[in-house]
Amino acid sequence: MQQDTQQNRVGASFRDPSGFIFRHEGVLYRQVNAAYQPDYDMLMASGLYERLVEAGLLIPHTEASLELARTGEAYKVLRPSVVEAISYPYEWCFSQLKAAALATLKIQKLAIKHGMTLKDASAYNIQFVDGKPVLIDTLSFARYNEGEPWVAYRQFCQHFLAPLALMAYTDVRISQLLRVFIDGIPLDMASKLLPRRTYLRPALSLHIHLHARGQQRFRGESASQRVSTSRMGRNALIGVLDSLESGIKKLNWHASGTDWADYYQGDSYSASGLEHKQKVIAEWIEQVKPGTVWDLGANTGLFSRLASTQGIPTVAWDVDPGAVELNFRQVVEKGEANLLPLILDLTNPSPSLGWHLRERMSLLERGPVDMIFALALIHHIAISNNVPLDMVARFFAELCTWLIIEFVPKEDPKVQTLLLSREDIFPDYTQTGFEAAFSQYFTIEQSQQVVDSERRLYLMKVKGA
Repeated sequence: MQQDTQQNRVGASFRDPSGFIFRHEGVLYRQVNAAYQPDYDMLMASGLYERLVEAGLLIPHTEASLELARTGEAYKVLRPSVVEAISYPYEWCFSQLKAAALATLKIQKLAIKHGMTLKDASAYNIQFVDGKPVLIDTLSFARYNEGEPWVAYRQFCQHFLAPLALMAYTDVRISQLLRVFIDGIPLDMASKLLPRRTYLRPALSLHIHLHARGQQRFRGESASQRVSTSRMGRNALIGVLDSLESGIKKLNWHASGTDWADYYQGDSYSASGLEHKQKVIAEWIEQVKPGTVWDLGANTGLFSRLASTQGIPTVAWDVDPGAVELNFRQVVEKGEANLLPLILDLTNPSPSLGWHLRERMSLLERGPVDMIFALALIHHIAISNNVPLDMVARFFAELCTWLIIEFVPKEDPKVQTLLLSREDIFPDYTQTGFEAAFSQYFTIEQSQQVVDSERRLYLMKVKGA
C-alpha cells in the first residue's frame, strides 16, 4: 500500500478526522483519534461491533499498544485483520457491486437498531473477504440522533445505486466510469443516461431521478444546512433503506453474449489436451507452493481453482465482465473462500487514482505476488494489442516471482482468427522469439507441450528472485 513517509500512513486514509490507517514494521494499524472517542466507545459497548463481526459484515480488530500512536491526539490504536487482496468498485462485476450495496444497507439497518448510523457509505469501504463483502472502516459509525436523515444517502446512491442501475439498464461497461468519478457517478449524469422507462421504477424514480432534481434545486446549500432543515423519523428512515434495498434487489444483469464464457467449450483444446494442461499446472503449483496467485486472463476461473482449492489466495482477473460475473456467481454458489474474480484490462490496468495519486493503488502497487498464471493470453496481448514480447516479459517480471505462461503459436486456430482481419507484422512472434524475450527477465525452469495442441506451457522464475 502507498504510504505517507512521515507517519507511514496509508495513502487512502486521510479524509476522516476520526483517525487513519498506518503501517509499523510491516503491520497494519488504525489510529482512533480522541475526537472519535464517544462514537468508538458506543460502537463497542452497544453490541454493534460484536453483532457485525459475528455476521461477517465488519472486519474484526484487536486493540494494540497506545505507544504505537502516530500523533498525540490518539485515543486507541487498533490492529485490524488483514485483507489479502485489495480491490476497487471499478474492478467488480455487477453481482459484486450489488452484494456490496446490500451489505452496506444491512450494516446501516443494524446500526440504527443499536442507536448508531453510517456517517459515510463509500463503496471503497467495502472489500471482499472469503468471497463476501465486508466493511473495513471501523470509524464509519456515529451516534444516531432521532429525526436526522441519513447523511450518507447521496453517497450511497452515487457509489451503488446509480452505477448498478446504469449497468442493468444501459451497459454493464459503464461501471468503468467509477475510475473517473472517484466519489461515485453523479446523479444528474445517471438520470440523463438511464432510459425513460426507469421513471416507472419507483426506487429509481425516487432515488435517482427525483434525487438528481433535488440536488439541482438545493445546489449552493451546505450539507449541514440541508440536514438542519430536514427531519426524518426513525420509521421514515427505515422506509428509505427498505426502498433502496428493494430497488437494488430488483436490478439484474444477465451475462449473456459474453465473448469468453464458453472459451474452453470451443476448439481451443481437446478433452485430453485440457486435462493434460490442468495436470501440468497442478503439478507446478505443488512444486512451487506459492502463497498467493494472480490468474491474468482467468476467464471463468477454471485454472484459478487449481490454486484456490488448495487454500491459496487467488485473484482471477479478466477483461470480460460476463466471465467475471459467472465466476463470482460460482464463488457465491459454492461458498469459495480463496478466490476473488475481478475485472482487468491488462492493456489499460487499474492506475493510481485520487489525491496525490495515493488514494487508490495501481495494479503494480498491489503486487508482486508469488505466482502469476498467463494462460492462453500472450497472443491477445502481442497480436491483438501490438505489445512487443520483451515488454510483456518485463511487465510480468514486476508482478511476480514465478510465472506459468502458455505460448500460443501462429499455427493455432485462435491466432489464425486474430490474423484474418489484419496484416501479420509479427516476425518475432515465434517460440524462439518468445523464449528469447522472456529469458531476459526469467529463468525457464520447465516447459511442456500441451497434448493434441501446438501450445506450450512454461514454468519460469524471475531472475535474481
